[in-house]
Amino acid sequence: MAEQSPAVFVSHPPERLLHLVNPALKFLLGTPFAGSAGKQLMVLNFKGRKSGNPYSIPVSAYHIGDQLYALAGAGWTKNFRGGADAEVLLDRKKTAMHGEVIADPAVVAELQHRVAESYGVKRAQRMMGLGFRDPRIPTVDEFKEACEREGIVAIKFTPRT
Repeated sequence: MAEQSPAVFVSHPPERLLHLVNPALKFLLGTPFAGSAGKQLMVLNFKGRKSGNPYSIPVSAYHIGDQLYALAGAGWTKNFRGGADAEVLLDRKKTAMHGEVIADPAVVAELQHRVAESYGVKRAQRMMGLGFRDPRIPTVDEFKEACEREGIVAIKFTPRT
């Protein structure tokens, strides 16, 4: 019997395309022309944890309850281990925030499930950079397996005081 593919897998545009599109996207999100994308995407401006180099990365913004999160398995997330300050551009407003990594796969999976349920199957895949094997919202356990396999974490952002 053939092994079944994972229920949840990473599915985002190729790196080369992202390197071409991201600079334009960062600019656009700071203008009135961003439209609804300005509320769905945010630009994170932060310094590298070890290098101190500045980074500016557009990512999906997830409002879960009254909190702001980023969900990703990318290398840049390591800069928020132990907490780090960032300037967040969201809806054309810059806010000084503090980001904390949430690495517990069970917690991250629950957050992912809540986001996916709020979006619906097709939009969730597009907005979350994930693919779903089946035409349904994956279970929390299926999201958890993906978090463990892909190293997906959540970063919780709170305003700096």
